[in-house]
Amino acid sequence: MARPITLFTGQWADQPLEHWAPKVAQWGYDGIELPCWGGHFDVTRALKEEGYCKERKDLLERHNLRCWAISNHLVGQAVLDPIDERHKAILPPHVWGDGDPKGVNERAAEEMKNTARAAAKLGITVVNGFTGSSIWHMLYAFPPTPSSMIDAGYQKFADVWNPILDVFKQEGIQFGLEVHPTEIAFDMYSAHKAIDAVDGRPEFGFNYDPSHLLWQGMDPVQYLRCPKIRKRVYHVHVKDVATTLDGRTGLLSSHLDFGDPRRGWDFRSPGRGQVNFAEITRELNLIGYDGPLSVEWEDPGMDREYGAEEAAAFIRRTMMFPAAGRAFDSAFAEGQANA
Repeated sequence: MARPITLFTGQWADQPLEHWAPKVAQWGYDGIELPCWGGHFDVTRALKEEGYCKERKDLLERHNLRCWAISNHLVGQAVLDPIDERHKAILPPHVWGDGDPKGVNERAAEEMKNTARAAAKLGITVVNGFTGSSIWHMLYAFPPTPSSMIDAGYQKFADVWNPILDVFKQEGIQFGLEVHPTEIAFDMYSAHKAIDAVDGRPEFGFNYDPSHLLWQGMDPVQYLRCPKIRKRVYHVHVKDVATTLDGRTGLLSSHLDFGDPRRGWDFRSPGRGQVNFAEITRELNLIGYDGPLSVEWEDPGMDREYGAEEAAAFIRRTMMFPAAGRAFDSAFAEGQANA
């Protein structure tokens, strides 16, 4: 099963796509997962400018690269979040507007609808992203949080995201939520609740990223074995992580920045952390997933260009083996049949 290897350039948007495309090809990637920020892919231009999507594809093709998915995490975050000054830094000006929270939520929802339309114009079928959450701040349940408030949060998710997903359905696009802290789904059981909230509609699925599961204490392989989730893996991020709990640190990170050695966990370049990517590959083979393996490169202790090239080689070495296609001992049965 030859899955393409792509690089998600969301964390590389400080330089234009024209700068990165030749390097990405040189590092051994098959394509780029385009972020809808930093000029790598512009939703507004895609819808308003004839030829924009072709220009993006032509740029990639000049370097023998393709695009299988785009991502709009930043705008998706603002759909359900209680808006504050932090969101201004991640949102395009036309979505932030005057910063009025209700208006920001509404404009973000419309932008996600437009992202589905732009994806269709680009000729792809998957948009990855975040949903935000109106109830994430209630995680610890103190002051005591009645279940009705949590239920209301999932109902709000359904009320706001179903109209967005209606557009995804119209355009033939699947939405891959990256299960992640601060989202409506951040672990297996909250993912179940999110699926149920939208009545299991097929437009809603997941961008599987094992790193966010492992540092929370989950087994990323067991997550893939969940019947409710395994059929909804629409995209895969390859990102590693390491926990460094030493009796003084915890999983809540102590308000310390990424890269601070006092943190209880931090991201690592693929193969440099604690994620078992070989076992994940076996499970992806069983699922029949044949989409991209997309490197979301985040390692505060390594040069990113060195890490990106190493990550592509790591995937080819560790994650590209095909499913068996037959029982390993089937030769004995065949021998008996031919006796």
